Amino acid sequence: MLMAHPAVLAELLLRYEELRARHGEGHEETHRRLEDVTYTLCVSTGTRDLVSALAAARGQLRRSARVEHASA
Repeated sequence: MLMAHPAVLAELLLRYEELRARHGEGHEETHRRLEDVTYTLCVSTGTRDLVSALAAARGQLRRSARVEHASA
């Protein structure tokens, strides 16, 4: 399976958190963008639901950070 670059995953997680924080404002555009980033997280992590996508993305980022730290 292809793996998304850690920088891409980090950006997706950041966008998700920002949009989720603004989601309560009730803007249609924010809702659509939240759906888009959720879909992209699922595709990028090879998962089918948001909870799994978030867990997979965060796990991949942790593993990437450990590899970078070990090689430094």
